[in-house]
Amino acid sequence: MSSLYSINYHLRAHKRDTFIEFIKSLLLTPFVLNTRPGADDDFADPAASADSLMDADAPAAGAVSPSVARYLEVLGCIEDLIQDHILHSDNGSRATSYSVLMEARPDSGVPELSRLSSLVPSIGRFFTSLPLRTAFLEQNAARSIAGRRSVPPSFNDIRHILNFAQIRAIAPTLKLITFDGDMTLYADGADFARDSQLVQLLLSLLRARIHVAIVTAAGYGSDPTRYEGRLSGLLEGFRVSDLDNDSLSQFYVLGGNYLFRYDPRTHHLVYIPEETYQTESVRRWSTATSRIKKILDVAESHLTKRAREMHLTHRITILRKDRAVGVYCKPGEKLTREQLDELALSTQQRIHHMQHLQLHENLQRSGLLPTEVASGASTPILGKRLSVTAVTGAAAAPVELPIPFCAFNGGSDVWVDIGNKLIGVGMLQEMLGCAGRETLHVGDQFLSTGNDIATRRACCTTWITSPEETAQVLTQLTDLLRKRPAVDGPDRRPLGAGK
Repeated sequence: MSSLYSINYHLRAHKRDTFIEFIKSLLLTPFVLNTRPGADDDFADPAASADSLMDADAPAAGAVSPSVARYLEVLGCIEDLIQDHILHSDNGSRATSYSVLMEARPDSGVPELSRLSSLVPSIGRFFTSLPLRTAFLEQNAARSIAGRRSVPPSFNDIRHILNFAQIRAIAPTLKLITFDGDMTLYADGADFARDSQLVQLLLSLLRARIHVAIVTAAGYGSDPTRYEGRLSGLLEGFRVSDLDNDSLSQFYVLGGNYLFRYDPRTHHLVYIPEETYQTESVRRWSTATSRIKKILDVAESHLTKRAREMHLTHRITILRKDRAVGVYCKPGEKLTREQLDELALSTQQRIHHMQHLQLHENLQRSGLLPTEVASGASTPILGKRLSVTAVTGAAAAPVELPIPFCAFNGGSDVWVDIGNKLIGVGMLQEMLGCAGRETLHVGDQFLSTGNDIATRRACCTTWITSPEETAQVLTQLTDLLRKRPAVDGPDRRPLGAGK
């Protein structure tokens, strides 16, 4: 019989990040050692340690206090695990492209064989090494992690360490940075304010000839008016800036399934037709209108059913769009996080189940399912993307694979979208020629009920919780970009360079 702890852990799994939980468990060892009797002499000024070692690639344990050195030793081991995982994932190449990831080609490596995969089976992909020790020294100076004796390293401590380690790692190669909208660049449901400090920070990125894109689930069709309204403060900042047209034209907005580019001559967003950037693999399912309709029908029916079972019908409205269906509260009403998570998770499961059954039937009709799978009650092949791709590749006629979708908790609503941010970021990478180690996505929804988590398969990520945290991350990033030398000719230059 399962313990109450085990039951609660599994019920709360959608609120956890397994890699952060893994690091938390390892950092309990130095925390406990630092709380033992007689450990007072181990503590030193965290700012002094950070100031002297911040720029070191591998801080020496002997140059810091014993309390800090214990944390650095553990984080050094995690750095080694990440590097080993990268080598297994990419066969030694960290420039893996989006198409390699989506097509599961043999050169995408075998990450399942890494030591980190055995310790954290759900671990995803890393596109760069992470200087965790350097980031720890920086965050320790601000958060007093090694100096605490009653409060161990928290989820937020580790999230900040990972964020700033990733910023340091990607700064030398960054070519494309993408952002979520709500709670990343502006408050939930609000517009981009003209006086936001993020206006100047985004202009700094464009000045460095980095492509900047907002990738948001908010879809208003191919008319840019609604997007321009929500981004009015930012676009006004573009209009009055001294940036040249080439720099300003590197700004994009991808809303739902619609891509726009900023035109510095008219100071408006211009719609880019899908056929000019959409890959063939995306076009195959994005034009399957009958299959898309079926998914949305199932999602709408399930959301209606669950809302009725949870006695929410009188409090919510269900809205159907061309490629999405959503639930939002009526005026004066508000749903709890748990209610929103329930709607999102149960809908995810319902659509996955429906699409897997369809795939099973298609493979069976094509004679591609192994006998032991086709005749049995279980279908283990369906959970493995590489196996499905290998099997369908042998078919005489194309077999319809599941259509990607995203069912997520938006904070105050729940939406089911056709496609996801992995597809959106991936298409931008293909269009702009940027690899995973050259791309950074900044967002606030990296739990299993969020819509940013899918981007981890395509690029580096930074997990923030507010526009203020986004500003902190970009402030450090722009400082690092000023220090990098100009490379690849006139399209890549350090901040502050002339037009």
